[in-house]
Amino acid sequence: MIPRYALPEMAELFSDEARFATWLEVEILAVEAWAKLGVIPAADAAAVRARASVDADAVLEREQVTDHDVAAFVDVVQERVGHPEGSWVHYGLTSSDVVDTALSYTLTRACDLLLDAIEALEAAIAARAREYRHTPTVGRTHGVHAEPTTFGAKLALWALQLRRDRQRLARARRMVAVGKLSGAVGNYSNVDPEIEAFVCERLGLVPVPATQVIARDRHAEFLYACASIGASVEAFALEIRHLQRTEVREVAEPFREGAQKGSSAMPHKRNPVKSEQLSGLARVLRGNLQAGLEDVALWHERDISHSSVERIVLPDSAQLAYYVLVRFRSIVEGLQVHPERMLENLQSSYGLVFSQAVLLALVEAGLSRDDAYRAVQRAATRTWDERRPFRDVLAQDEVVRTALSGDQLDACFELDRALAQAGRTVDALEALDKPDGSGVAT
Repeated sequence: MIPRYALPEMAELFSDEARFATWLEVEILAVEAWAKLGVIPAADAAAVRARASVDADAVLEREQVTDHDVAAFVDVVQERVGHPEGSWVHYGLTSSDVVDTALSYTLTRACDLLLDAIEALEAAIAARAREYRHTPTVGRTHGVHAEPTTFGAKLALWALQLRRDRQRLARARRMVAVGKLSGAVGNYSNVDPEIEAFVCERLGLVPVPATQVIARDRHAEFLYACASIGASVEAFALEIRHLQRTEVREVAEPFREGAQKGSSAMPHKRNPVKSEQLSGLARVLRGNLQAGLEDVALWHERDISHSSVERIVLPDSAQLAYYVLVRFRSIVEGLQVHPERMLENLQSSYGLVFSQAVLLALVEAGLSRDDAYRAVQRAATRTWDERRPFRDVLAQDEVVRTALSGDQLDACFELDRALAQAGRTVDALEALDKPDGSGVAT
């Protein structure tokens, strides 16, 4: 991942130094497990723990000779431990035992960072949803005015969607929190299953049956969780981009007065560049998922066609998903909201957003649904053409005037009535405060 989108706490997990350090811990734990079984002298295992070390430059230099990264790593570690104790390093293991188990450990730590970030974003959005619980705004379908809603309800749905992403991510963590130290082709021919159990327990992983490699559907599920996070943030960012348009101006991204510049040429510009950035990065996350799905099918008990792909897509997806969560949280917390403009836009369509209420009132008055629909539709067309209040046009329609009294027609245009149940969506956020999110369909 290029530094522009790599936040340090996540990027560190995927550095060469961190990768080799995790490999080293797997190797040392395996030696200690062999010692526990009495195969390796306890003193030799203690010497390995005390002397084993590795640095990325030494391994990369040795790899120029071996043309095999794990073999180079083992050579360096054994040399630093010294003979004869160093000979026990990698005893009974194959490369994938170390690489896959270490990768699982790294991915679980990445998931923990992602879970913290998604929880923080949930909380930020939920707080703003409660803040704007009663703020009227126009609901749009196909980009066209539909019916009134509240800005709080809109935000509450974002928070609920993130809860689902959090559940998906938690499941993906369980799927990748696994290890295997079962040797070549995974049949334990040269390694005792107790070695696998010992190492995995120390790393917080669960031993699983495997071929020479852990099945890659698990890693694909992790990539899906990352892509889903990206898709959700993109959906929210896209809404902000639409609402920040000049013709709408209901919300705006944070803007640092006196410092930030919106355009190199036009000083008046304040563009939704942060939301646009996150929309673009979501595309990369989806592309990485496709690559991960391609990695599921491998030849027989093992090939390495997945390896080169994973060196790119797993670190990049973890870092990008983390980046979009952290950055979108800053957008949410600093989002400029303009309730007066929301109300102005709601009123700009002359009251047409109440057409369904009029339709239902006419049906209740005894008209067939089609007759009622045609009467309301006819009045709506006149409203647009004449740019007059929908209420006034309806009052002049013979069908409407005959079916509804003035008070009945007025009731159809009451904003409070239209929004009476909108708070239910915000109420659903209360379940987010429960540890398991129970009590609501999210």
